[in-house]
Amino acid sequence: MLPLTISLLQLDQVWENKSLNQTRISELTQGLTTDLLLIPEMMDTGFSMNTQLAEPWDSSNGSLAFILALAQRIGGAVYTSLMVKTSTGCVNRGVWATPDGEASFYDKRKTFKLAGEDRHFLSGESEAVVSYKGWKINLQVCFDLRFPELVRNALIQGKPRYDLLLYVANWPEKRILHWDALLRARAIENQCVVAAVNRVGVDGNQLHYSGNSSVIGMDGSEWLPTPKHQEGLFSTVLNPEEVINYRQKLPFLEENLDESTNTLKLGVNKKLNS
Repeated sequence: MLPLTISLLQLDQVWENKSLNQTRISELTQGLTTDLLLIPEMMDTGFSMNTQLAEPWDSSNGSLAFILALAQRIGGAVYTSLMVKTSTGCVNRGVWATPDGEASFYDKRKTFKLAGEDRHFLSGESEAVVSYKGWKINLQVCFDLRFPELVRNALIQGKPRYDLLLYVANWPEKRILHWDALLRARAIENQCVVAAVNRVGVDGNQLHYSGNSSVIGMDGSEWLPTPKHQEGLFSTVLNPEEVINYRQKLPFLEENLDESTNTLKLGVNKKLNS
């Protein structure tokens, strides 16, 4: 594992306007060099149920092409989510893009019924853990955060399944206490670093968002706080030695070693032709 510079783009998304959102992302990341950039859920539309905005999983144009170009420009990976149209329906797809032009994905498994997401988007069926700079990284999207069973960490052949847990979200301010508490819980119970980015501003449904993006350490401490209600780019460096030393001092993941960890359905490195 190498030191990892991680950047959170706490974005005030423009409702259902891809062009304006992409322009704003480009402006806020001008001159940025980082290892990993997180952008809120449904990057360039906001959390809309308007599936007419969904695009095919195609790297040659559209939103995915923008993300791949962004990864190349900053020299690091990008993780966010998009509305994507598949042969069986639309999904809220977590998109992992690297500067070498590769894109993998994770389809959100827990659709948010209160907003009707389950009526417009199919649920994903598998986990996705990617490898990057020696880190095992678990990809998640927003409402998945409420379900600890989705990301239960454990030892496989003596090594943790993952080291870093990512959440990209549109999580309303009226439930932001839940967001803060659940992020800390996921970090503590899985002995991993959690990095989470949430939007700010007001969306097309008049829901208010405060951000509360953060990076949380294995003990639940906040390694990168961000100002509430403020759009901006915030960065920190993850030191792998801190993760390794903490796990050695408190080897709780050994208690999670069981046969079920060997049969987990992993959607690892699903490429553009999936």
